[in-house]
Amino acid sequence: MANALQDQLLKAGLASKQKVRDVKTQQRRNKKAKVDDGSGELKKQIAEQKLQQAKKDKALNEQRFAQASEKGQVRGLITEFSKFAINIPKDAELKFNYTLENKIYSLYITDKIQAELLNGTLGIVRHEDKSYLVPHKLAERVKLLVPQWCGYLWDKAAKDSVEQVSDADDPYADYAIPDDLMW
Repeated sequence: MANALQDQLLKAGLASKQKVRDVKTQQRRNKKAKVDDGSGELKKQIAEQKLQQAKKDKALNEQRFAQASEKGQVRGLITEFSKFAINIPKDAELKFNYTLENKIYSLYITDKIQAELLNGTLGIVRHEDKSYLVPHKLAERVKLLVPQWCGYLWDKAAKDSVEQVSDADDPYADYAIPDDLMW
């Protein structure tokens, strides 16, 4: 019966269908606004969620800032090892192999550079498909920040421990190693 008046007004042309829809929508909104279905608790939950989201956003922003500063350090490392890289002579004939991420890479170096690599005064850093011969300290810094770039770095502590073990129990100590043996 509630719609009877609306029907009469529509038939008489005093109201349009759009006006009827607008009135119904407004009435529904008014009913929902008056009903208290625990909206206080809902508001508290929403406020807590907003607070948690703000904390997450803040932590994410701090993480992004740390990554950006790390990227700045990485960029600095790239320019540093590009600047301090030792040029390999064109006439180098000695092939030096090293592994990086389960791949074997080769460099042609001189005897002097090989001796420095094996003594631990030089290291190899590989970045963007190019190998760089760098001083040992710089190679250590690269290994700390971006270990996947450090191709070869002689560890003196490991060398000493290997020598101590190998001297005592080496069954091949009596055999000479050929000079031309390369892997």
